[in-house]
Amino acid sequence: MSRARADEEEYWHSSKFRAFTFDDEDDELSQLKESKRAVNSLRDIVDDDDDDDLERVSWSGEPVGSISWSIKETASSSTSSLEGRDSSLQKGSSSYAAFPKQVSSYSLSSLFKGRNKLPSFQSLSDALSDTGVKNYTPELRRPKAEYKDYNSDWSPKDTVRRMQRGKVCSLERFRSLQDKLVLLDEAVAGHDGNVITAVLIFLKRTLRREILFRELEVRQVALCHLIHFLKETGEQKLLLDLLRFLDRTEEVALSQYREHLNIQDVEKRREFLKGCIGLPFSAEDTSHIQDHYTLLERQIIIEANDRHLETAGQSEIFRKYPRKASILNMPLVTTLFYSCFYHYTEAEGTFSSPTNLKKTFKIPDKQYVLTALAARAKLRAWDDVDALFTTKNWLGYTKKKAPIGFHRVVEILQRNNAPVQVLQEYVRLVEDVETRLNLATKYKCHDVVIETYRDLKDRIQLTAYKCKVERGSAEEDKINSILNNMQIRWKN
Repeated sequence: MSRARADEEEYWHSSKFRAFTFDDEDDELSQLKESKRAVNSLRDIVDDDDDDDLERVSWSGEPVGSISWSIKETASSSTSSLEGRDSSLQKGSSSYAAFPKQVSSYSLSSLFKGRNKLPSFQSLSDALSDTGVKNYTPELRRPKAEYKDYNSDWSPKDTVRRMQRGKVCSLERFRSLQDKLVLLDEAVAGHDGNVITAVLIFLKRTLRREILFRELEVRQVALCHLIHFLKETGEQKLLLDLLRFLDRTEEVALSQYREHLNIQDVEKRREFLKGCIGLPFSAEDTSHIQDHYTLLERQIIIEANDRHLETAGQSEIFRKYPRKASILNMPLVTTLFYSCFYHYTEAEGTFSSPTNLKKTFKIPDKQYVLTALAARAKLRAWDDVDALFTTKNWLGYTKKKAPIGFHRVVEILQRNNAPVQVLQEYVRLVEDVETRLNLATKYKCHDVVIETYRDLKDRIQLTAYKCKVERGSAEEDKINSILNNMQIRWKN
């Protein structure tokens, strides 16, 4: 019984077919191990000391005994070992002289090239770890989807989708005008501004201007993207050509006007602005260009005169408050503040006079009062501030009037550290009672608070406010005098 079982085991082990096992995936590893054992066994067969000067060549033309030859022969023997295992077991032969001569279709010799002849036989692990042997391992095949990126065989719709996902796609395959327009339409349909801009850059580079402008004229979304892109990148010449093609004369004029920002020399900028006055602007824009030119011309005159006064030391205000910056190329409001600060008392006939600037450029009263108040309060010229709000009627009576509201006047004066006496004068002029009380309490204008509660005939609030003033102060005496006045009819 045991003999029959042994014969059965021998039959299954000597068969040319093998049953399925879970170790099949390790066949490659097992072949490498067999190759290593075959190479190590060659040391006993070949004598290196006697054959140093001789080179044995196999039928394939490779040196016998080299690593490539041993691996190749061992790999080829592994493919035919299944067929000859039965006969080899019966003969009991262990000689390596009977290796088959056929060349295997699977060879590892192509993987290890760099040295055809070694001074001595090495094991496979030693050969692989030898730094003198170059290892040329083939690169793994890329997925087919990645090759399509390089082959550029995506449709316009697929190309746009991949660009939306951040993939790198080559647009060079779209050579015909029709393909390029389809690509642009797909990008517009995708509603992705980055993709639309990328496609427009490609079209700008590969199409003539006339063709590009003609096709964009009927594609307004793409046209707006290109105009915005040209403005951002500063491609002024191409932008002007596009706007002229579209017959947008006002936009052409505005684009040319923007070029003055790149001119640093003041005289050249003035001449450039003078030339822009004749461009086809709208009536409103033409007046703005004219004002800009006039303002720069005034600034040049004021700057030259003030620089001379400051250098010569002939003006007290320039000695006390030296200029921190030049007035050139400053906005109109800044120029007005400068004139109110340094030239407030000058006659209207001079170019640097604030009233001359107000009249020439038609500055509104609110803007003029705000600017002049800030400038004179900074200099602590309280008389000028008072005169700024004092008006006379036709009968000669004076009255204080503020086009910006006295509550804003109080805030500006407080920011410039105006004394309490000056603040109280303008807090009293605030018409709204609640606003007046809040400002008077906030800035500690005690007289205004006391007088307001007296006018309101609010005995309780006046008594409560008495606790907020200092003991024995004039404010406390004033409150006591009002509370003891029997002629006042209190509401509570």
